[in-house]
Amino acid sequence: MLNYDIVVIGGGPAGLAAAIEAKKNGADSILIIERDKELGGILQQCIHNGFGLHVFKEELTGPGYAEKFIDELKSLNIEYKLDTMVLDITEDKIISAINSKDGFMEIKSEAIVLAMGCRERPRGALSIPGTRPAGVYTAGTAQRFINMEGYMVGKKVVILGSGDIGLIMARRLTLEGAEVQAVAELMSYSGGLTRNIVQCLDDFDIPLLLSHTVVDIKGKDRVEGVVIAKVDENKKPIPGTEKLYDCDTLLLSVGLIPENELSKSAGVELDPITNGPKVNESMETNIKGIFACGNVVHVHDLVDYVTEESMRAGKNAAKFIKKEITRDNHVINTKAKKGIRYIIPHKIRVENLDNTLDMFMRVSDVYKDVKLVIKADGETIKEMKKKHLAPGEMERIKIPVINIKDKNISNITVEVQGEEN
Repeated sequence: MLNYDIVVIGGGPAGLAAAIEAKKNGADSILIIERDKELGGILQQCIHNGFGLHVFKEELTGPGYAEKFIDELKSLNIEYKLDTMVLDITEDKIISAINSKDGFMEIKSEAIVLAMGCRERPRGALSIPGTRPAGVYTAGTAQRFINMEGYMVGKKVVILGSGDIGLIMARRLTLEGAEVQAVAELMSYSGGLTRNIVQCLDDFDIPLLLSHTVVDIKGKDRVEGVVIAKVDENKKPIPGTEKLYDCDTLLLSVGLIPENELSKSAGVELDPITNGPKVNESMETNIKGIFACGNVVHVHDLVDYVTEESMRAGKNAAKFIKKEITRDNHVINTKAKKGIRYIIPHKIRVENLDNTLDMFMRVSDVYKDVKLVIKADGETIKEMKKKHLAPGEMERIKIPVINIKDKNISNITVEVQGEEN
């Protein structure tokens, strides 16, 4: 059996940042296990720029951002295995993995960092009526085909869902000579960042149809068209609003699902809202010594936030093996109140925080001119005025540790106050 201080599962932006930070904080033997043929994860196919503005204070492409971490990883001599699939994790931190070079392996680790990222929701999860022709892709699959494999997926395209990957692919396909006819979104608001709506749709005169969905796919061998209809407040198609769009390709950008099958096998408790592990201030799950970070915990909109969160997980995994994490009995629970879908972390032990408590969350609707109100046991400790809040953009709140230390607080709540738009 192989033995390591820390095993990081996933070699994308989360796994790379966690492993590097763990090494810098005194962990000696670290192994990254990555199922793809190269490190960098999803970043390798994201050839557009816009990465690194927070972490590096410069604008990078996805591969450029990944390369900075891969170079640092190699300079620190951190071990990694590529093309390796993790089959199982037990509660006592024994990992079963397999690849063509080493065969079947059992790996014992003092601490594990889960950084498996997320996957796209496929057509089968949507119940779209119609035949099953060629030409229906998830947006991420189309992105990989075009940017990495060199294949064009279609010439006349309709996109369902306005997540960031779908918006970016609307621009990418247009630049490659395709005609993107429309982006249809079931909700009354976009699921992507405002900057992507402006730069990827508005700049190319691509219509965004809010409160619309695909109700039929036409074609036997290849997509020949899709029918789009308006939906009511219950998200049901309104009869008589159907419109046929002639196209040869349908891209789906309808949400991401954290990749947590391995987390379940290890006995990690999941949050039903995020579909990711419940974590504390150290990014540790309910299983001692198993940490989680990045999109496997909750879907991020900026890779810079993934990096910062993963550095925290790596640092605390190193502290765990050095027995420097305080196991205090006093735990503060975070609770999402009116207008807030979820809050990360779920539990806080103040003794393990450095200077600030960082909380990440998403709102449940679009709001204008409101306040985010943070309360400790019902007493307001912070208010933040917000001109605009939307579910597609993650919110971050920093609270100085001095505001919550030595106060025997049981719950911290966050809510939206003000008029809903």
